[in-house]
Amino acid sequence: MSKIKILVNGARGKMGQEVIKAVSKEPDMEIIAEVDINDDLEQSIKKCAGAALEPPVVIDFTTHKSVMNNIRTAAQNKCHVIVGTTGITEKDLQEIKGLCEKNGVNVLVAPNFAIGAVLMMKYSADAAKYMPKAEIIELHHDQKLDAPSGTALKTVEMMKKSSGIKDIPIHSVRLPGLVANQEVIFGGLGQTLTIKHETIGRESFMPGVILAAKKIKGLIGLTCGLESVL
Repeated sequence: MSKIKILVNGARGKMGQEVIKAVSKEPDMEIIAEVDINDDLEQSIKKCAGAALEPPVVIDFTTHKSVMNNIRTAAQNKCHVIVGTTGITEKDLQEIKGLCEKNGVNVLVAPNFAIGAVLMMKYSADAAKYMPKAEIIELHHDQKLDAPSGTALKTVEMMKKSSGIKDIPIHSVRLPGLVANQEVIFGGLGQTLTIKHETIGRESFMPGVILAAKKIKGLIGLTCGLESVL
């Protein structure tokens, strides 16, 4: 059986390095290119496609300033794309959907690849059906550029969809020493409920990234959220 060919974009970043280590341990996957800010993504894709006889799956952990151009380039070169870069807007998602349809590729955009974080969002959406008020505190390292986080915004979206809660405030904390934590605090008559997820290390995201890479070819067009492939 042929291996899944992977191009890691943002390969010299902290998440990119974790992706490389994780993929390298998978017997049915293979890193065929490591691309970063000073490299030509399109040329790397074309070189990989020529060597492998098919476009690679692109895993993108870059920055919100470059991610849309990266997705455009990958899609136009017939690559399926897994996006862990945050800061993608609703307008961006509509463009990505069009790129998928036009080029016959699949793109998975996930604000968080940690399985525990996905469960935290799911359980929060369930709890929102029964608790009248909620607020979110999300805490990340001080190098994270966006606030609120994509995970917090996705959690709010899921909670509002499942319940009648209209206003869910988000409080963002950026401090050195943190990785990625979130707690959803619910309040009701005479009681509170807290659903909390803590990320201790970036390796926690890797099982989700690997799962996405193995499922991406079977998806259809744009998929938002890792929960869609669990």
